[in-house]
Amino acid sequence: MNPEIQKLSESIGKVIVGKDNVVRCVIAGLLCNGHILIEDVPGVGKTQLAAALSRSIGGSFNRIQLTPDIMPSDITGYSMVNQTTFELEYRAGAAMCNFLLADEINRASPKVQSALLEVMEEHQISIDGVTHKLPQPFMVLATQNPVETYGTYHLPEAQMDRFFMRVSMGYPTEDEEMMILSRTEHHNPLENIAEAVLHPEDITKLQEKVEAVFVSDAVKRYILRIVAATRAHESLTLGASPRGSIALYKAAKANAFLSGRDYVTPDDVKEMAEAVLAHRLILSPKGKSVQGDSRAVIADVLGNVPVPMEAAAAQS
Repeated sequence: MNPEIQKLSESIGKVIVGKDNVVRCVIAGLLCNGHILIEDVPGVGKTQLAAALSRSIGGSFNRIQLTPDIMPSDITGYSMVNQTTFELEYRAGAAMCNFLLADEINRASPKVQSALLEVMEEHQISIDGVTHKLPQPFMVLATQNPVETYGTYHLPEAQMDRFFMRVSMGYPTEDEEMMILSRTEHHNPLENIAEAVLHPEDITKLQEKVEAVFVSDAVKRYILRIVAATRAHESLTLGASPRGSIALYKAAKANAFLSGRDYVTPDDVKEMAEAVLAHRLILSPKGKSVQGDSRAVIADVLGNVPVPMEAAAAQS
């Protein structure tokens, strides 16, 4: 593993116990300039993960607790007249940062959710005909509770498709929870990160290295066949879009980089497929009864799409 990535993982590990795969996915999303949806029940460390990532990199971090009365301007900012110069001045909203934690995103109104679309896709904010670029790197980490849905607003497909990955923390094991109890006995575990181990400009350089990872045509076609299989799957009413295939392509490159390789294998694609594609799918009524959820569909697709022989031979 790249030494800088190793330092970042170890720093986050001072706060988050276990969950190595989740941390790996979040780092992969960061290296691909993507956004992460953390979907899980309350109290499993979603907010702590976002704060630990920000502290470890030293970038600016904003958190906004989304409720039905939040306004779009709370996220994007607004223009107001300077009483001295009588000119419009931009007042930044929560999104003007490196890391934005949008807590309980499904409790925000559709108008507020749509305010995030340009922010997430273009990394910019347009107000009163003026475009304001966001600092780089920029990442949205949004959380939502999938169990308690009273008073929530379902994220539309266009919004879900903007998220590079969806991950779930899950409950800790008994040993992990023992360690959590020990860490929280005297202070907030975030205090374990005394200083940043990386800086935003370091992340930008790492992103360039990920872009340089080689992907053979055989692996590219493997990615496209996986995505095409979701579009034709009998359990789905909506398969993955071209944005999904692009995301899987980038995620596979990031996974290869995190594994210390400069080329992508079919296993890189398989390891990232669920986190990248599952939230982009919509099950049919029959699919819900047969498959249960979209993760099972991805497992079914991976089991039926043949691995390219030349790529498998090169891997071995």
